[in-house]
Amino acid sequence: MPAPVLIVPACNGTQWIPVASIIRVEARSNYSKLYFSSGNCLVVAKVLRWFEQRLPAAQFIRLHRTHLVNKDFISRYVNGTGGRIVLQDGLQLDVSKRRKQQFLKNWYGLAA
Repeated sequence: MPAPVLIVPACNGTQWIPVASIIRVEARSNYSKLYFSSGNCLVVAKVLRWFEQRLPAAQFIRLHRTHLVNKDFISRYVNGTGGRIVLQDGLQLDVSKRRKQQFLKNWYGLAA
């Protein structure tokens, strides 16, 4: 079975992106910046909600209004009011207080 891909309209045409290569998607106003395991980035004119609706919910977790993260790249969770995650590359991202319970359910594999 072929790996799932995300078809993204970009300024230089349509790009087919393997879903497993996406580390995180960061909201930037009416744009989103995708970060890949290869170290590359891509900025597209789509809001974060667009990605949230198209990426597998079992694999991607919304942390707060600016980040959607591939749970395969999360190395640990640090407890706190909302908490914070640490990605495999050492980057730390906050989890909103409002999304903490849903994040923990999804990360521990309890969400469908």
